[in-house]
Amino acid sequence: MSEEHEIRAALRANHSFYAALSQGDYPAMEAVWSASESVLCIHPGAAMLRGREAVMASWQAILAEPPAVEASEAQVVVIRGLAFVTCLEAVEDVCLCATNVFVWEDGRWRMVHHQAGQLAPAPASRGGQPLH
Repeated sequence: MSEEHEIRAALRANHSFYAALSQGDYPAMEAVWSASESVLCIHPGAAMLRGREAVMASWQAILAEPPAVEASEAQVVVIRGLAFVTCLEAVEDVCLCATNVFVWEDGRWRMVHHQAGQLAPAPASRGGQPLH
């Protein structure tokens, strides 16, 4: 598979994740995630969840009343069977930054890691120069 095809497929997998989230579609969310027990999820302001059972239980609770989430600015890096997707998430009036990691499993990209958190305010500058 070409790198361009891998990137397009990773973007589709990322889109499927956000479609399942926005639509409250638990079966679709289950299908997005890897069947592996080594999955990891960190929801904004929450503890780290390890293992498929804990991660899927969290999504089942969230999807009972799904948030309105709009993902944008997705960028993909593919490295040796892993796809790293970073994007912005608009949730009501809050902007989050997300990292979603996918592994090539059973002929498609499946999520093994999701982490979203609030962005820090833009850094102040000194005389037009960045602080660092």
